[in-house]
Amino acid sequence: MNLQSSGGKPPFLTLRFSPRYSNSLDMKDTRFAKLVLFVNGLVPLTLLLWDVYRKQVGANPLEFVTRTTGMLTLVFLLISLAVTPARRITGLNWLIKFRRMLGLFAFFYGSLHLMTYVAFDRFFHLRTIPGDVVKRPFIAIGIMAFFLMLPLAITSTDKMVKRLGGKRWARLHRIVYLSGAFGVLHYYMLVKSDVRLPLTFAFILFVLLGFRLFAKYYASHARVSGSVVPPQ
Repeated sequence: MNLQSSGGKPPFLTLRFSPRYSNSLDMKDTRFAKLVLFVNGLVPLTLLLWDVYRKQVGANPLEFVTRTTGMLTLVFLLISLAVTPARRITGLNWLIKFRRMLGLFAFFYGSLHLMTYVAFDRFFHLRTIPGDVVKRPFIAIGIMAFFLMLPLAITSTDKMVKRLGGKRWARLHRIVYLSGAFGVLHYYMLVKSDVRLPLTFAFILFVLLGFRLFAKYYASHARVSGSVVPPQ
């Protein structure tokens, strides 16, 4: 395995594997891998439902379920954002085929998080939500994070990519970072005292966003200097 570099530039963005090793990592058919990812994506929900069934969710089941689904939303969101950096660093382009499913799992758990609040905290009394938002502003931040994810989930299909065009679709999906920022802020405002986990999520999001900005600057600088850079 050799680090790829060009024109004396730091070989930060891509690793070049030997042909033999690269071929062993090539995944032309990812159907089984996607099935494994799908099953594992449902494991946390299965464990959560099992804990609820066995009444092992503490003294406040609503809080347990709400926080668990919220944390799972952030976890899957950050993993989906980590796919592109992992692909660019390793050169394993097939990793991109799992990003959509990871993003949809983030939306799925975000939907469960919101529905837990609406169904078991507000009991579907939607008129009480505005007053509750005034008392607890972190709810408004969380709702905003969810609705920023909504157009991303709607436009996640291949047909929508073609309809919007690749560039417009990519620009739209950049708001995932804003959704992640609101999600982290929502979590930070919620926990109040022990903020280690929210700050950890914030740091990871900052690193991922920083990588994207650095890669964009590196690519622009390399085009000007005439060096070769890995594809976006």
